[in-house]
Amino acid sequence: MLDSTTSPPPSEAAAPRPLVSWQARSWRVLLDALRGAPLDLTEAPLGRALFMLAVPMILEMVMESIFAIVDVFWVAHLGAAAVATVGLTEAMMMIVYSLAMGVSIGVMALVARRVGEKEIGAAARTATQGIVLGLAMALALGVVSVIYAQDLLVLMGADSSVIATGSGFTRVMLGGNATVFLLFLINAVFRGAGDAAHAMRVLWLGNALNIVLGPCFIFGWGPFPELGVTGAAVGTTIGRGIAVLYQVYILSSGRSKIRVLLRDVGLDFRLMASVLRLSGSATLQMLISMTSYIAVMRILSTFGSAPLAGYTIGFRLLMFALLPAFGLANAAATLVGQNLGAGHPERSEQAVWQACRFAAGFLSLVGVTFVIGAPLLVRLFTTNPEVSGQAVAYLRIVSLGFPFYAYGMVVSQSFNGAGDTRTPTFINLFVFWLLQIPLAWTLSRYTSLGASGVYITLALSFSVFAVVSVGLFRRGGWQRTRV
Repeated sequence: MLDSTTSPPPSEAAAPRPLVSWQARSWRVLLDALRGAPLDLTEAPLGRALFMLAVPMILEMVMESIFAIVDVFWVAHLGAAAVATVGLTEAMMMIVYSLAMGVSIGVMALVARRVGEKEIGAAARTATQGIVLGLAMALALGVVSVIYAQDLLVLMGADSSVIATGSGFTRVMLGGNATVFLLFLINAVFRGAGDAAHAMRVLWLGNALNIVLGPCFIFGWGPFPELGVTGAAVGTTIGRGIAVLYQVYILSSGRSKIRVLLRDVGLDFRLMASVLRLSGSATLQMLISMTSYIAVMRILSTFGSAPLAGYTIGFRLLMFALLPAFGLANAAATLVGQNLGAGHPERSEQAVWQACRFAAGFLSLVGVTFVIGAPLLVRLFTTNPEVSGQAVAYLRIVSLGFPFYAYGMVVSQSFNGAGDTRTPTFINLFVFWLLQIPLAWTLSRYTSLGASGVYITLALSFSVFAVVSVGLFRRGGWQRTRV
């Protein structure tokens, strides 16, 4: 028996210390992730490696989500036609995003593989060729889009009020698409190298500027001109442009793990062909996904501006949920690429399943929040009962597919990280073109569901996408991909 002068057994005295130690270690790892502390992703403990990559990627995506919501919040004050303009232009911008993401996927996979092989110089040369390729594509798209902005809105089914209100917005957004290409590409280089903290800082800078400049140009605050909905595009393009300049500074100054030197800038057609080979199918993969989104917008446009506006508001809120999970998917893709380069395929697969579990847990919680709190969330953006009703229906129905989509999102990106861009391309073709578009048209036009038929189709598509992706991933063919 112990008296008052007897010390407790060592096991009892030390009992609280593991908790304190765990907290201290967690805090230290979090700070390391935010500041981009060096870490060999092929040797470090897998949980730490995933955490170090995922934290800045999630925060990067959260900032992107916040910007998307703030942007549509200000535009919503201009009326349903302005919101519909943003929605239709965003649908067209999906083509730009798909091209930029396609090239970025190829560049990230190649950079990650070269870094895993400890070939840093080759990674820098690959990055340069991808940037040159993307910039050429962006300039060509920008010229065409500036000339035909109004015609593109007509093609998307915009009515006369939307065209009168929004052609300037469309012209600026599509004409300035080079900033989108460069943001995607250079951040893909950072992610492929495992330098996620720099990618995070770049997007935080760009989106912080967007959030500040948007309402200034929309409403003419202070010395800024009042440009209406066009001002949202002007603020976005300026913010992204400044972020690109910061990216170039990081790449050229040696602050990143990959440094681009002057000798890397010249054209290397053999290396560019390698980038094109991977990026071609990845671009098709993104185009299939994004054009299906455009088809959905086109179907909804037949029901008038209210479903379009409601869908646009709901989609922005949806992005707030999906983009952080997409950060986890990007983290898994980087780990897959680098560990395949280092000859550790089993470690790559373990990283994917861990990321899937985290993403599914997160999106399940968000889905419950959307089902319960959708009316309150939508009320922050609009008081129009018809628009808010469509947005609430969209959020509640699509949320039902969240747990499935978490797995599909992570696994699809992991295929890409391995350099197997063909498999997710075929999955997208089957799910988004052969299933989603015909089913959305049928349920919305030939049943009493109306616009809700489109929302039901989206939830079903998410689920099918996940089941097919996981089934093919388990076969393991991605582990033998050569890049």
